[in-house]
Amino acid sequence: MDFEHTYYDALGRALRGEKQGEKGRHLDCLLHPEEHPPVIRLRDCGCGEGEEACAAACLFQAIVKDELGKLTVDPELCNGCGACIEACKSGNLTAGRDVLPTLYALKKAKGPAYALIAPAFHGQFSPDVTPGKLRTAFQRLGFDGMVEVALFADILTLKEALEFDRNVNNEGDFQLTSCCCPVWIGMIRKQYPELMQHVPGAVSPMIAAGRAVKHLHPDALTVFIGPCIAKKAEAREPDVAGAVDYVLTFQEMQDIFRAADIRPEEIEESERDHSSRAGRIYAHTGGVSEAVCATVAQLRPERPVQVKAVQADGVPACRDLIQSIRNGEQTANFFEGMGCKGGCVGGPKVLVDPQLGRENVERYGQMAAYRTPLENPYVPELLRRLGFSSVDDFLEHSDIFVRRF
Repeated sequence: MDFEHTYYDALGRALRGEKQGEKGRHLDCLLHPEEHPPVIRLRDCGCGEGEEACAAACLFQAIVKDELGKLTVDPELCNGCGACIEACKSGNLTAGRDVLPTLYALKKAKGPAYALIAPAFHGQFSPDVTPGKLRTAFQRLGFDGMVEVALFADILTLKEALEFDRNVNNEGDFQLTSCCCPVWIGMIRKQYPELMQHVPGAVSPMIAAGRAVKHLHPDALTVFIGPCIAKKAEAREPDVAGAVDYVLTFQEMQDIFRAADIRPEEIEESERDHSSRAGRIYAHTGGVSEAVCATVAQLRPERPVQVKAVQADGVPACRDLIQSIRNGEQTANFFEGMGCKGGCVGGPKVLVDPQLGRENVERYGQMAAYRTPLENPYVPELLRRLGFSSVDDFLEHSDIFVRRF
């Protein structure tokens, strides 16, 4: 069987509790995704003169030739951006899948299991799938609960606003946001390391959610669901590994719902509402900038230097933005980069058109009871439960939300 047939056959067997079929490379990739790069090669390349188009498209030089001269994906270098998949015209590359180990881990979980849903989720599975219905759908699969990662985007917004207030006070000072896109931060780390001094060491909302859940429930199973292949690579990075056990894309999650005959749009609500507008709009370009700008203005309205933000989305635009910073051509003081056009709503594994995804996220943001993390009572409550006694304590000792780049 080819990879897709192997995948769907294995998914059905896992849900039915049956033994898996004949072993082979494709099934090994599905059963042990942690041993393979986020992008996997299905067969030897046969693109002829264009056989290295994938290598040319790779931002991280992860497409290399092995000892036999065949193209392969280096698991140590692959960031999971997916550019090579799009560039490969013969369909020899595909995104890895974490479905099988996730389902097996759910069955064997000794502690609570939590689905960590990305801010881009609203409207992805169906216009009729509310957050409450989605929470119930996860519970039917065996999860104990669903956590909206937007709440942790609220917390990271507060951290970035506090960092801005501390570090950006004069003309020429600036901050590069680090708390959202792994492609953006990976590009800076690997290609423009001299700019890392302007990146506050914040984890992404995904990692923040996973770390917080495991701090409160050390034996918990954490599964992130979002539109991004690169999150699979991020979850494995040595300094943050262990916070999130598995990463599924929206498409993988939809495959599970369909195979398990779960229709989220038809089931009952299990509603809870914890995030502010600031956290919810992280999913589209400009969302992080708006969130930090509003929070800084609310935090220090008398501040002489307020946030002046510029955004870029898509790898070429991000490169251009960074180059303009290096050339001294920018007058802004806060820079937001998103590896996908339109932001997370334009990710490689979204289920709806990016423009519709943006509209859905905006609508969900407008529905929020709170505008910023400073207004959201769940933020100080969660920080208190995590052991922080004050905002100053959070800024100075927030190891749970910090990366050591």
